[in-house]
Amino acid sequence: MEYPWQVCNKKQREGEYMALFPKFSKKKDGVNVVMEQRLLQNTNNLILNAETCTGCGICVDACPEEAIVLGLVGASRRGAINYAAPIDVDETKCSYCGVCVIMCPFNALTLKVDGKERLPIIEKEGFPQYDMKAEINDEKCVKCTTCEEVCPRDAIDRNVPAYEGTYKGPVAGAKPKAGAMKKKTTFTVDKEKCSLCGLCGALCPAIVVKHKEFTAESGKVEGDVIWDETKCDACKVCVEVCPEECITVEREIISDKIDGKVDIIQDNCCTCRWCAINCPTEAITVEKIFEGDIEFHAEKCPGGCSTCAEICPANAIYLPTPKPAADMKHEIEPTIAVNKDFCILCGACVNACPGEDIIVLKRTGIRMKGTETDLFKKIKAKLCTTRTSKVKEDVPGQVNLKVMGKA
Repeated sequence: MEYPWQVCNKKQREGEYMALFPKFSKKKDGVNVVMEQRLLQNTNNLILNAETCTGCGICVDACPEEAIVLGLVGASRRGAINYAAPIDVDETKCSYCGVCVIMCPFNALTLKVDGKERLPIIEKEGFPQYDMKAEINDEKCVKCTTCEEVCPRDAIDRNVPAYEGTYKGPVAGAKPKAGAMKKKTTFTVDKEKCSLCGLCGALCPAIVVKHKEFTAESGKVEGDVIWDETKCDACKVCVEVCPEECITVEREIISDKIDGKVDIIQDNCCTCRWCAINCPTEAITVEKIFEGDIEFHAEKCPGGCSTCAEICPANAIYLPTPKPAADMKHEIEPTIAVNKDFCILCGACVNACPGEDIIVLKRTGIRMKGTETDLFKKIKAKLCTTRTSKVKEDVPGQVNLKVMGKA
């Protein structure tokens, strides 16, 4: 039984708890910016990796609470400033639903509930996710280095043994090149012709010419030629130098594929298709998650800027190589250009551009899997609105875009 004064005190304490919660905070932890919402029974954290964030602004359009704004994208991505991230999240407006986490194509955002990664929007209501298609056909893949070298997002996991080649320089514990392929090598010596001169053993670590003890009784050089298959790379130096022409080396290739496996790290892949386009055996399939077009009006671009080229996460924007004056033929030389084969239509360049009407982005579709909810349809409509950069900002320190109409 509770006395009236106990009930009164209990209600008072509950009222005090209600006044104390929720609590909000924001702090920087290394490259991460951590937003926190502390409730009476649990704690939510939205974590932004400011180093991974490209400033594409997709989370800005996706946020149902309008809690995210674009920061100084160009300056922060170029490293001109270190006090701000490409985006800014208002921790008091954020509902910690996880929509921004799902929609970020660069996996720069993480949501944790009581220290565990969770996505409440999927658990409670359902929400579609990107239909990622980025895969490597292991049968076609020859384990070369091309995809790893061209990938701008470190999304290739080349788990292949290190050999004594020059790729990535000398590696401790690198395997001999002879062990790269599965092969069968045969080494034969015509003992009738061999003089046991020792020249082959002096040149090759795979051969030892072992002489018997020299004795006046026989007055001959006797012994044997011992061959170590594991050390032989079938170079045939022994065959070429043998003065008696008594050595034969033959190699049969059982498999010309080297050991190991090459995979695409899905969380890092931005579907730029650098790897797929440059794979020499066409072993890689990558489909972009955004459909549409992007236009560069180079005649409006101030020469010497190069911000968009520097911050492009797909390495799709470049400064054209100057043409010789004799080849110009009254043309105006472009100061900037984009290779649309690699552009992922993320929008980072539009957000970073300090000019106006220079870059125009038109998205027409998004590859998703799962039921398209009403919330997603609203987000898709925003993302598919044609946009370009805007010079004058409404709020100092925040980037604003010029909306140009539906795509």
